[in-house]
Amino acid sequence: MANGLHPNLVFSESKAYDALFTKMRDVKTKPSEFEFFAKRVMRILAEDAIAQLPHKTIKITTPCSPNIKGKELMSIDDICVVSIVRAGDSLMEAVRECLPGVSIGKILIQRNEETTEKLPTLYYSKLPPRIKDMNVLLCDPMLATGGSAKAALDVLTKQGVLPSNIIFVNVICCPEGLQRLAEDVPDVKVVTACVDECLNEDKYIVPGLGDYGDRFFNTT
Repeated sequence: MANGLHPNLVFSESKAYDALFTKMRDVKTKPSEFEFFAKRVMRILAEDAIAQLPHKTIKITTPCSPNIKGKELMSIDDICVVSIVRAGDSLMEAVRECLPGVSIGKILIQRNEETTEKLPTLYYSKLPPRIKDMNVLLCDPMLATGGSAKAALDVLTKQGVLPSNIIFVNVICCPEGLQRLAEDVPDVKVVTACVDECLNEDKYIVPGLGDYGDRFFNTT
């Protein structure tokens, strides 16, 4: 079912996720424990997202054999990791640990909780000057309505970034958000660890895990 929701949906798969998500979802999990388990999840997810970036074939010599084919990631100078502040900062750091020295961009978007549809409002963005020529990993742990993700993607595409050069990385998403992105930006690849059931009437993911940013940064 999930694969039919978006033409460029990629699942990050790991047997570790079941136990880690159980801890993260549990309302009894303390903020310090949530951060610990979330960081483990995001490290796995980060590696899988990076693996979706362009690679080239190279030959190396091992201690036991010459001319062995391998893969090498594109130049880090042509990669930018962009976070949707604040929850996205946690996932951005996981990617950054895997790509030391990578360029960082920030987009501040907040849901307007006063509106029924929780419409997004753009407050701030800061991107590298060469962003239009770069491959972008856009980070936000939760994809709910898709409003914030679409607003952030609009910021990137208005700067000249090709949708096909963007990978949206998230921990948990839902069918409604995936369908929104499939309709609006089908060329953007989505890498996720989990597709949950649906949104509730308050536009939160169910079963979900609550507010990711509040739980990670201990502001509940």
